Amino acid sequence: MPNGNIIVADDDAAIRTVLNQALSRAGYEVRSTGNCATLWRWVAQGEGDLVITDVMMPDENVFDLLPRIKRVRPELPIIVMSAQNTFMTAIRASERGAYEYLPKPFDLKELTAIVGRALSRPRGAPAAGVAPENDDIPLVGRSPAMQEIYRALARLMPTDLTVMITGESGTGKELVARALHDYGRRRAGPFVPVNMAAIPRDLIESELFGHEKGAFTGALTRSACSNRPAERVRA
Repeated sequence: MPNGNIIVADDDAAIRTVLNQALSRAGYEVRSTGNCATLWRWVAQGEGDLVITDVMMPDENVFDLLPRIKRVRPELPIIVMSAQNTFMTAIRASERGAYEYLPKPFDLKELTAIVGRALSRPRGAPAAGVAPENDDIPLVGRSPAMQEIYRALARLMPTDLTVMITGESGTGKELVARALHDYGRRRAGPFVPVNMAAIPRDLIESELFGHEKGAFTGALTRSACSNRPAERVRA
C-alpha cells in the first residue's frame, strides 16, 4: 500500500474533493487548501511529502511561490496542474522546479501513477535553470497531442541530452527543435538548421563535420564545421 502525505492546493472546491478522494483511495494521507498562503505555511513547517497545486490561485500565482518553496524544501516534489494549457505554462512549471506538469482535465489514474513515481524517486533532483525573459510562444495548440509535446519538452529542457525528432514533412520538427534550443540549456549557443535533402549524399559528412583541403573536387580550403557548437535539424 502506498504511503505519503500529500498537500493539494486548488481554489476549486470540487477539484480538491475529487483529488482528495482519489488519492485517499490510493492509500495517501491528503490535506487540501484553496490558497497559497496556507500552502506556503504548511510547506515551510515541513509538512507534506508532495504538493499538487493549481497555477492560478486567488492570493498568488504559484509560479511566484515555487522558487520560495524550492529554497526551503529543494527535495519536495511539486506537481503543477493548470487549465492554461500552453507551451509556456509547461516550460515555466519545469523552469521553476516542478516535478511534473498536468494540463486540466487529466486522468486520475495518470495522476496517481505520477504521484507514485515522484514519491519513490531518489531525493536531490537537480535544480531547474533560469527561465528566459522572452515570452514569445513558438508552439501553439491545446489538443491532447500538443499537451504531450509540451510535457515532453518541459522534461527535456533542464537536461543536456541528444534528442532525435521524427515526423513527416510539415509537421513542425524544426519548430520543436527550435523551442528545445531556445528554452533549454543550450540557448546561449547558435541554432543551425541543416536541410539534409538539399545536400548531395557524398557531401553530407563534409557539411556536418568539415573537411581537409583537396578532400574532393572543389575543396579549395580546409573547413572545420565540427568545431562550432550548434543544434542541427535533420530534415
